[in-house]
Amino acid sequence: MSKHGDYELKTEELIMPIINEKGYELIDVEYVKEGSQWYLRVYVDKPGGITIDDLEYVTREFNPILDEKEFIDDAYILEISSPGLDRPLKKEKDFERNLNKPIEIKFYKAIDNEKVVVGLLKSYDKDSVVILDEDDNERKYNKADISIIRPWIDF
Repeated sequence: MSKHGDYELKTEELIMPIINEKGYELIDVEYVKEGSQWYLRVYVDKPGGITIDDLEYVTREFNPILDEKEFIDDAYILEISSPGLDRPLKKEKDFERNLNKPIEIKFYKAIDNEKVVVGLLKSYDKDSVVILDEDDNERKYNKADISIIRPWIDF
């Protein structure tokens, strides 16, 4: 596993007691570089939606733990935030929650001349996703070809 993956796993391990204590859900942890700056991002949610006060609580409780453990070598910015309405589907519970709902799939490269497709999520497994397209055709895609899957929000 990469150093970044180790940072994400260690962050998840250290933050889970805070998350569990309040009945929150840990959606994702990512350690990414944007420009010249590193970011440690923790996405948290709860039934009914996470609030600014909830995020502030997690940040206030987690900062001293990060300072004490000092397991990240680089300078970074900690962000504790909501995953948003269009959060990516990554975990099984994300897929389960979105069954028979519209999703958007973006591919690394075009498949059948399409870089993005929208349809109802009909099924999934560890390797593939099946959607029902606008013409009521089932279409199966390999997860290895997909860059992101998220709920489709039509504004």
